[in-house]
Amino acid sequence: MAVSVPSPERPLNGGCLCGAVRFEVRGPLLRASHCHCSRCRKHSGGAVGTQGRVRREDFRLLSGAERLVVYRPAPDAAVKVFCAVCGSSLFGGRWPEGREVSIRLGALDGDPGIRPQYHTFVASKAPWHEITDDLPQYPEGPPETPAPEGP
Repeated sequence: MAVSVPSPERPLNGGCLCGAVRFEVRGPLLRASHCHCSRCRKHSGGAVGTQGRVRREDFRLLSGAERLVVYRPAPDAAVKVFCAVCGSSLFGGRWPEGREVSIRLGALDGDPGIRPQYHTFVASKAPWHEITDDLPQYPEGPPETPAPEGP
């Protein structure tokens, strides 16, 4: 089965459970991962938070900006962004000022064209969860990735 990659001609849409927040991705996701940190677990309500990153210029919020709630646990910490109406976990990372947008893959309507490539923060994974795939595992944060070009 061929995987389609989001593009300006074929954007990938997503949104929250109640439909108040809608967005589109107009470029390929750069990377995807499973995060096992306690914040992602609590934010997702599951064993991991699975997200993909897209360049900011390839992301567009279509509706519901006024419904977004940003939880920032500390000044330099990654944020958790969710819908105030239904509570759907949508975004993370350095919202809204980062060069990339971290999108919860479960918030996408279709196939993102990428699969998770690694696990992060496995040193703090849920004790009841067992990782059963062969993806690389990092005890703390993600591996170093090249900085995107541009501002």
